[in-house]
Amino acid sequence: MGIFDSVFGKKEKQGRENKQLPWIELEELAQLDVISGKSKDKTQVIYKHSSTCGISSMVLNMFTNSYDLDTDCDLYFLTIQHHRDISNEIAQKFGVRHESPQLLVVKNGEVTFHTSHGAIADTDLKQKL
Repeated sequence: MGIFDSVFGKKEKQGRENKQLPWIELEELAQLDVISGKSKDKTQVIYKHSSTCGISSMVLNMFTNSYDLDTDCDLYFLTIQHHRDISNEIAQKFGVRHESPQLLVVKNGEVTFHTSHGAIADTDLKQKL
């Protein structure tokens, strides 16, 4: 079966699946103040994910595969179903309508860029930092 795996990309896919991003779990409302404060010195990125949405899972895989580990930012991960209150507060605090999946870039306490769904995969994150 090895030849079929090579032809159909199984080996390549396995290598990408093991990529670990430096996620910081977003689990408390107080972290939003930390993110806002830290964004004055270093760009903060929030990735909002829906664990029950196939599109969200697909976009997360594409984001993970394309993410450059040398990107200079703090990368926060929020699972909507676990912390809807935090998602709602993000919308309120930063003035950005909730969507998922959603990517937000925070600089100097403000969201300077945000996008959602398939557009996340098309985003050159380093350009937005």
